[in-house]
Amino acid sequence: MKTNTVFFLLFFFVVGTVYSQSQSNQIPLIGAKAPSFTAQTTNGELTFPNDFGESWKILFSHPKDFTPVCSSELLELAYLQKDLELLNVKFAIISTDNLSQHKMWKAHLEELDYKGRGTQTIQFPIIDDSAAKVSRLYGMLHAPTSDSRYIRGVYIIDPQNKLRSINFYPVEIGRNITEIERTILALQAADETKLLTPANWTTGDDMMVPHFPYTQSDLATNPDLKNDYYNVGDRMWFKKGSK
Repeated sequence: MKTNTVFFLLFFFVVGTVYSQSQSNQIPLIGAKAPSFTAQTTNGELTFPNDFGESWKILFSHPKDFTPVCSSELLELAYLQKDLELLNVKFAIISTDNLSQHKMWKAHLEELDYKGRGTQTIQFPIIDDSAAKVSRLYGMLHAPTSDSRYIRGVYIIDPQNKLRSINFYPVEIGRNITEIERTILALQAADETKLLTPANWTTGDDMMVPHFPYTQSDLATNPDLKNDYYNVGDRMWFKKGSK
């Protein structure tokens, strides 16, 4: 009897531990508050996302410093960082490599002339998560690929610190930084107009209306209103853009 009791206690302990670990490694959900953490970075201590204030935030996870694909991504980000700042976007890079490694990698990248653009200064922080604290908060470690290195994750967070977009890329494939910028622009446009963006939308394109755009009463007041809209079939209504 005593042996059975010990067996069941051990069983439930193991199951509970596995369940707890699986829960702690879950990817946070779109619409949820972005998990907060404090860590050391190449720019000093950072409490994310609060220290970035009322900006849009992007958190990039990457597998390992000094790898060629990651290096190309950071150099693209450094090239576009001023454009992203104009969109009220701040971003941070994170991996399980330590701070010393990050600083050496940053110094190395700042010496390179990538695509003939000249050298770039990396102004954004690179976060030390060698203890894998953030990986558990954000579900960055995907065990079938690696249980110690992140896959390429992109978390877009709005000024209210809510997660608005989450994407993962395989370790072999570099991210399209201009597509990430386009996603920010689309989210900002959707928030401002309360409209939707169709496939392949870019700034100034027509946007989609989530419901019938006007009533007969609206037309009686403003007959030209119908000139701002058009439909494709009976399900897709568009508001004309600026292009």
